[in-house]
Amino acid sequence: MQLSKGGGPSWQNHTFWYLVQISQVLVLPQKVREMAGDAVNITVIDRKTYLLFVPNIPMEVFENRNPLYSMHMPLIPAMKEDHMDFIQGDVQGIDVETQTVEFLPVERLGAAVNRIHYDYLIIAVGARLAYDKIEGFHEYGHTVSDTYYGNRLRHYLYHEYKGGPVAIGSARFHQGTKTRDLVPTAEAACEGPPVEVMLTMGNWLQSRNLGGPDKVTVFTPAEWIAEDAGQGIVHALLAKAGTMGFHYRNNTHDITRITKDGIEFANGPSLDAELKIIFPDWVPHAFMKDLPISDDVGFVITDMTMRNPKYPNVFACGDAAAVTVPKLGILAHMGAEVAARQIAKDVGLMNKELADQPMKPIVDCIGDMGNNKAFYISSNTWYGGNREVFRMGHVPYLLKVQYKEMFFRTKGKVPDWGIPVADFLTEMLTKG
Repeated sequence: MQLSKGGGPSWQNHTFWYLVQISQVLVLPQKVREMAGDAVNITVIDRKTYLLFVPNIPMEVFENRNPLYSMHMPLIPAMKEDHMDFIQGDVQGIDVETQTVEFLPVERLGAAVNRIHYDYLIIAVGARLAYDKIEGFHEYGHTVSDTYYGNRLRHYLYHEYKGGPVAIGSARFHQGTKTRDLVPTAEAACEGPPVEVMLTMGNWLQSRNLGGPDKVTVFTPAEWIAEDAGQGIVHALLAKAGTMGFHYRNNTHDITRITKDGIEFANGPSLDAELKIIFPDWVPHAFMKDLPISDDVGFVITDMTMRNPKYPNVFACGDAAAVTVPKLGILAHMGAEVAARQIAKDVGLMNKELADQPMKPIVDCIGDMGNNKAFYISSNTWYGGNREVFRMGHVPYLLKVQYKEMFFRTKGKVPDWGIPVADFLTEMLTKG
């Protein structure tokens, strides 16, 4: 990233995004360009040339549609539109003392490792999904976190599933300890998806005359599933799910092993299941561990302006940041905007009062339920606030579908009023 202002000095700077969850590969550099303008040159490093729109994969899977055809958005046209340089590379390491990033070009096999210098570095590399740490997952587990696994589950549902019991839930999330004064400690990385898949699975079973919610058990390592949504919402959700017939298991602590016949837990009895849909631990990439900018697990330490306190030219947002808990899309978006404001301040294009406004976390989530319905959650009580909204119906479903369409149509530049208007419409049109 090249930073300059007026006739003053200029610095050679590079920012990279790699293996990120929804939209950080695009929204983050777009926010920097929007707020810092021509004062910066932006270089993005990612091993993919497309954005994977993860939140809507389950919708495609349960409707027997291939998510590979609908959940990929090309990055190059969007990067070109905002005059960004793009390197298709796999990040291998960061040296914060020499201000260099080491990466392996991956467009063709056999490339040599390269290094690039930066003055400002924004780390938004996402997290690594640790399915490989769950014994038996490869043989007997399923999930919906990418198009490969989505299609694997889709094939199983429509060609192999025999109508037996279904278990859906999370392995334990191992959070670092260095930011406990800033955010709560979570037992699961993100439990909107297990709730979404649970509700959709119940509807799918009914639509196929294979039973219904009574065949589905949702489990969590925590005291409460989706604990970050707030206890008021969780109580309402569990009450609704209970009346529908779903089963619930909490305090499993972690998954010990997946077998052909079910799931064994670190705490409590095993769970019989033909179909096991699992959401794993989210861990940092190997190159992030033991860096002077990282916590005891390997996530990047920042304050709530997304800046590392020891190396102020290093930022992190999205799943790579230690303060992003849970690992949720809305928090990645918020972190991107906060980091971009800090860059704009440093190049003299934003005043300190505006730029230094910290991230104020909130849990915003829309999850599919099947039958053209979805649930909507908006809450900050887990962070000490008083907002707690929970809705179900057709309106949240329409907004979930339309947000993805708008995101692709605008190449990631959803208007600033997009999410607030969606929140307002959901709350106003689903009162009852």
